[in-house]
Amino acid sequence: MTSAGLNGRISIEDFRHEALGVVGSTNADALERARAGDQGNVWLTATAQTGGRGRRGRTWSSEPGNLYSSLLLIDPAPLESLPSLPLAVAIAVHDAVRAVLPVDAPALEIKWPNDILIGRKKVCGILLEGERLPDGRQALAIGIGVNIVVRPELAGYPVVSLGEVGASVSPQELFARLFETMAEALALWDQGRGVASVVARWREAACGVGEKITVNLPDRSISGYFSGIDDKGMLLLDREGESRMTIAAGDVFFGEVS
Repeated sequence: MTSAGLNGRISIEDFRHEALGVVGSTNADALERARAGDQGNVWLTATAQTGGRGRRGRTWSSEPGNLYSSLLLIDPAPLESLPSLPLAVAIAVHDAVRAVLPVDAPALEIKWPNDILIGRKKVCGILLEGERLPDGRQALAIGIGVNIVVRPELAGYPVVSLGEVGASVSPQELFARLFETMAEALALWDQGRGVASVVARWREAACGVGEKITVNLPDRSISGYFSGIDDKGMLLLDREGESRMTIAAGDVFFGEVS
C-alpha cells in the first residue's frame, strides 16, 4: 500500500515534488515513472503542457501561467474504495483555492464529483487516470490544472480564472497550498476508510443541491433534481414520478440540456 507516516496514516512528509519545464502531459509522465518502478507519492509540476487532457479525451489547453500538476499514487487503496477518491481530491483543491481567494470573491463550490467552481464557473480541471502495472501494482495519476491567469474555453462549461476574481497568486504559491491540502485530504480519506468524513466535508461545499440538473451518461442524458450524494459519494438524482437514481459517474449540467 501507499507509504505512510509513523502513525500509520499518510502525512505531508511522505510526498516528493519535482518541478519540470514544458512537458506533453504531467499525467503521462507520472504513469511513465510508475512503469519504470517509481514507488509513488511524487508530485510533478510543469510550466506548460503540449498534450494536456481532460475527461472523456477532451483537450485541456495548457499555456504558461497556470498550475499544471500531477500526483502519482501507487496502490492508494483497495479497488472497491477508489470511487470515493475523487471527492477527497476535490476537497484538497477546494481548500487550496479558498486560501488564495479574496474575501469578496464569488462563491467557491464543488460540482459533483470534483469540478471546482467560482461563481458557478469552472476554475480547475481534474483528471484521474489509473493503470495496472506489469508487476501487479495499481498506479494512479491525479492530474490537476488550475486557471490562474489563462482561461481556456470549454465547450458547454462557463470558465473563469483566479485573476478574474481578484486573486493574485503564482503557480508555485498555489502548488505549495495544494501540496499541503492534498496530504490532509488523503489522510482524511485514509485509503477509503475515512469516506464518511470525506463525504461530510464535500457536502459542506456542494453546489446546486435541490436544483434541476442534467447528467450526461455515455449512452444517454437524464434530468432530475440533485439531491446530494450518498454515503459512498454517488450522486442522488430525484426524478419526478420515478424512484431516486444513484449515479456513479457522469457529467453534470445545471438545468436541462437539449
